[in-house]
Formats: sequence, C-alpha cells, structure tokens
Amino acid sequence: MFHHITVLKEEAVEGLNVRKDGIYVDCTLGGAGHSEAIAAKLAAPYGRLIGLDQDDRALAHARERLAPYGETVTLVKSNFRHLEAVLRKAGVPQAGGKPQVDGILFDLGVSSPQLDEAERGFSYNHDAALDMRMDRDQRLTAREIVNEWDEREIARIIRDYGEEKFAKPIARRIVEARAKSPIETTGELAEIVKASIPAAARRTGPHPAKRTFQAIRIAVNDELEAFREALLQAIDCLKPGGRIAVITFHSLEDRICKETFVSEVPKNLSPPGFPVEILSEGRLKLTPRKPILPSERELKENPRARSAKLRIAERLGKDEPVNNSPEGE
Repeated sequence: MFHHITVLKEEAVEGLNVRKDGIYVDCTLGGAGHSEAIAAKLAAPYGRLIGLDQDDRALAHARERLAPYGETVTLVKSNFRHLEAVLRKAGVPQAGGKPQVDGILFDLGVSSPQLDEAERGFSYNHDAALDMRMDRDQRLTAREIVNEWDEREIARIIRDYGEEKFAKPIARRIVEARAKSPIETTGELAEIVKASIPAAARRTGPHPAKRTFQAIRIAVNDELEAFREALLQAIDCLKPGGRIAVITFHSLEDRICKETFVSEVPKNLSPPGFPVEILSEGRLKLTPRKPILPSERELKENPRARSAKLRIAERLGKDEPVNNSPEGE
C-alpha cells in the first residue's frame, strides 16, 4: 500500500492556473495527489499531463490511481534533471527549438512511503540496510558513501547539505567506526552520529541524526544539482503565460528556487527620479511575490507539512510589462 498525504495540493494546483486543453508536467509524481487534481481539470484530446518519478513503486501506484484519465496521462520513469529530453520524447510541440508546456510542478518532499518503509533506508527511526536511493536501479547507495568516501568529503556533505555544525566530529567518528567493521545499517549510523554530538546539543531540537541523514540522502540522489538543472530547463520549456509551482521542504532547496526565480525577474535599471522605467531582461514574474505556506488546518492533519513552502512563477510574454519586485521572508 502506497499512502502519501499530498502537501499544499489545492494551493499548488490553483497556482498552476490549469486550462482544460493545456499540457502540464508533474516532475515528482509521488503519491499522484497533485497529478490527479491536475488531470481532473483536463479534457481530451488536447489536455495532457506528463508525470515523472524515479521510484518504481510510486509509478505503479500512480498508474493505478490515474488510470481513469486514460490517454490524457503519460507516465515516465526518469529523474527530472532530464525534463527537456522527456518532453521531446513525449512529442510535446516545440517553439524556438524547445518543447513548450503550460505548467510544471515540483514537490521536493521525500514521499511518506519512502520514509516509513524501513527497507528503503531513509529513516533513522527504523533499523535497515543503508540505502537511501530514490531510484533503486542506480548504483550509489548510502552504504558506499558512509564506508568508502573520505573523511573530508563526508564532513563537507554533512555540513553543506545537512547544515550540521558538528559535521567534522561526526565524519571523524564515522571513519573511526568503519575502520573496525563496515557500517551496514541505519541504526548503526544513527548511534554513531548521536555519540558524536555533545549531550547538551542532543537535549533540544530534532533527532540528532536528522541533519546527517538528510545530507547523505541528498548526496546519494544528487538532489540539489538535479533540481537546479531541472528548474532552468522548466523555465526554458514554459509557454508565455505558463506557470511553475515549486514546493520545497528545507532551506537549501528553497534558496535554489528563490534565487533562480529572482534572477529571471526583470529589474528596474532606471536611476531614482527617472521618468521612464528601464527594465533588465527577464522571463518570469512571481505570482504571488511571497511563498505560500500550509494552513493551520493542513498542519493539524499533516505535521510533516510544517516546513513546506510553495513558490509560483509565471513566464512573461514578449514585451510584457512587470512590476514584481521579489520579497524575502
């Protein structure tokens, strides 16, 4: 049973401004909650949804859940970093040498089944083989990183991807432990991390292994670089008036999204008091300018949504005016 609670479903689908004859892409099928809501708004023969996922179980579940929508839906096993190639292969009409779609969705949260199923090796709450692969066909696993990468590189990913201030002592203790015998399970790794963090720091905040597990998962799946590549492709493949909706769950993903969107918003280059607005080149406007957060009702129903942020951007048409200074939060 593949059970996943979709986060910010109504807000994300509404933000895409779905047209019944449009072409939409769900880059992160997961439990297919967003995809089903999009597909329900489409009408054959022109409306179309293309869904991507690396996880065979997610694809199987999505295939069953989306079966009522027939040929309106196309499902593809792929990392979203291959977005443009997937759209070309799917026969999406092109303009300017690029496939052109009406809306693209990213939901970057790890799906609940991946976290909850012990054998996937994502969670410090279950003792299982160190794995953490979203695509079970890929070679690199968490076990290889923990047992074969050098101490400096392990410390770097824990610091950069986990934002863990005790990255160096954690990496040092991992290397010391594996010198005695290989680290095989999530339980072993969680205990090593816990022992590396001062007792005072363990008494507050989340589980002491949370940041380290996040960092290793990101490294195993090359998540941040894949997202960066996919987001740039998504902007290239968006029709004027089309929208991108991105749901992030931690600051590293959100920073990539925010900085990429902001870099594509035209800026006013006019000196103060100049009567004419001179804008830099840019392809997006933010709709809205600030991220959308889960409602109190959603947080009660799904506490895992607490860190979610939804950012939406719209592709500008040629010479379309924009007054859209991005805001921080």
